[in-house]
Amino acid sequence: MTSMVAPHDTMTLGTGAGRSREDLVIDAAAAADLVRDRDCVVVGGSGSLLQVPETLLSAIGRRFAATGGPVDLDVVHVMGLGDHLGRGVDHLARRALVRRFIGSHFVLSPAEQALIARGEVEAIGLPAGTITLLYREIAAGRPGLLTDIGLDTFVDPRQQWGRMNEVTADGLSRVLTLDGREWLYYPTFPVHVALIRATDADSAGNLTMGDEAASSDNLAIAQAAHNSGGLVLAEVKRIVDAGTIPAAQVRVPGALVDHVVLTDFPYQTPVTREDPRRTGTRRNAPTQVPTLGLDHRKVIARRAAMELRSGQLANLGVGMANGISYVALEEGVLDQLTLTVEQGIFGGLPGIGLDSGTAVNPAAIIDMTSQFDLYDGGALDLAGLSFAQVDRLGNVNVTRVGNTPIGPGGFIDISQKARTVLFCGTFRGGDLQVDVDDSGVRIRRDGRYGKFVEQVPSITFSAARAHAQGQRVLYITERAVFQLGAHGVELIEVAPGINLRRDVLDQMGFEPVIPQPPALMDARLFRAGPMGLVLSPADTGRRVRRPL
Repeated sequence: MTSMVAPHDTMTLGTGAGRSREDLVIDAAAAADLVRDRDCVVVGGSGSLLQVPETLLSAIGRRFAATGGPVDLDVVHVMGLGDHLGRGVDHLARRALVRRFIGSHFVLSPAEQALIARGEVEAIGLPAGTITLLYREIAAGRPGLLTDIGLDTFVDPRQQWGRMNEVTADGLSRVLTLDGREWLYYPTFPVHVALIRATDADSAGNLTMGDEAASSDNLAIAQAAHNSGGLVLAEVKRIVDAGTIPAAQVRVPGALVDHVVLTDFPYQTPVTREDPRRTGTRRNAPTQVPTLGLDHRKVIARRAAMELRSGQLANLGVGMANGISYVALEEGVLDQLTLTVEQGIFGGLPGIGLDSGTAVNPAAIIDMTSQFDLYDGGALDLAGLSFAQVDRLGNVNVTRVGNTPIGPGGFIDISQKARTVLFCGTFRGGDLQVDVDDSGVRIRRDGRYGKFVEQVPSITFSAARAHAQGQRVLYITERAVFQLGAHGVELIEVAPGINLRRDVLDQMGFEPVIPQPPALMDARLFRAGPMGLVLSPADTGRRVRRPL
């Protein structure tokens, strides 16, 4: 196994809290000049352009275009950092500028995706929690991260080792057995440059996140770079005098920050410039958003919402599963459970589309690293996630579709330990057109490609591991519902208006198990107006608390 980062010539220790701050604030071009050839550059931010250091990334891209340097960077980022239009990590997606991308998600950055797909750069896809937890191990000077997240999936060295293309020769982990139990071990590595985004910096370098919709893993990144002897470069919206920021509002201490740059992109997300409902800095009026229109997406979200239970701790991923929260709000049951988002959000209404990673009226915002500790330890009662492909055994792929690298994001962390997993998506993909009314579902034009296949090319969710852990797994579509059974995927429900043979069985790459005649999906799913959803109490028997 090769080293994650190329050898570095010399390292200069980051300066401490007592240094002169005359050079704290510099312009973006000067900051870009500090990045050297073969540096390991860690980019903060956690989805879309949420807390992404857009100004710093853009400056590095401009420097490379003008001078041809720096070259051979190892660029590490957790979530997909972009807007589909060239912002974010796409500024660095240049041949020779980057040697290797290490990330969990690439779908928001088309230039990065194309570079990986053409084999012009090495690329490794890892679970988001693995990457963010590695930052903390680096900061602590520990030798590496031990985790069971990702075993039996494409990141396992015995499968694809996380490699996103053919030019990537080696992965980063190896399998260790301790006390008879398998773990993935990821050695730590030095961070030469950290690029992070905050709201305010005072003249001592202390950073706040008051206008941000998440705190992400900025502190862990800054600590990792500082203790590696690297640089911490932060872009902010405002510079204020030292002493004007209350200590409780500081999220990254100035002792860890080397330079600050004023941002020219003060947006919270690609589509939201500033929304105080998402920052958690003050409580707002009751959450009000437009209800979802009655279409096949709402049918899927409604059927998934029928699996919610009061008192649950749940996560809803991006894509089709986002609609579950909107259905819960419309049905008046959203406050009966706690929805979480991997960026560190508890409660509220999770954002959708390019506002994903945020929530309207959250109850709490913690750092992303701690959120993944919670997920990886098995706290989730329920997870709602999307899928690209499902195979006969019940394995799910979201890693790659055709030649398009996507990456797992937080999918593996979330799905591997949740008690109940709901995979939500259309039965077929590509220009699907469906009519929904009181009579059920009619396929006006079917999708171009099937999503239920004989064998997935990459395993992002392992059915075998789900069986071993006793997870309950459903695959919910607009025309049928399946579950993970003892012998693979079982068909359990069909929508009214659907012809079982023509619209379901003939469109699958395998014949599902049908243990008994499938039931009709609940008629309320296809009617306009609220469906009258009532949540049953959650079974919390798994978390038996020790008596005081």
